[in-house]
Amino acid sequence: MAAEGDVELELETEPNGGGGGDGAGGRAAEKPRKHDSGAADLERVTDYAEEKEIQSSNLETAMSVIGDRRSREQKAKQEREKELAKVTIKKEDLELIMTEMEISRAAAERSLREHMGNVVEALVTLTN
Repeated sequence: MAAEGDVELELETEPNGGGGGDGAGGRAAEKPRKHDSGAADLERVTDYAEEKEIQSSNLETAMSVIGDRRSREQKAKQEREKELAKVTIKKEDLELIMTEMEISRAAAERSLREHMGNVVEALVTLTN
């Protein structure tokens, strides 16, 4: 029975013993450090995210700028369409481009209007 007691003592002393005790104590100390490091990293990330949050006033300003830009672009597009509508094109030129390039009437008309009715420029642009 003493041998069994010795074995039990040896088992008890191994985890708490000299080599095993330092290793277990060191491992236990390492885990909290890793955990603390991860928590610090997480806090850095959340701090960064909090700094990047958009405030409602900035959002409203950005939306108004975008809306203004869109309205200016739409207005410029409408003016361009009015200018193109004023350009006169010949029916023969339109049919020539439609048959040669095999494109729709609308595309041929658009190309001719963009080039002020110049057939050669319209054809060169369509081929490139």
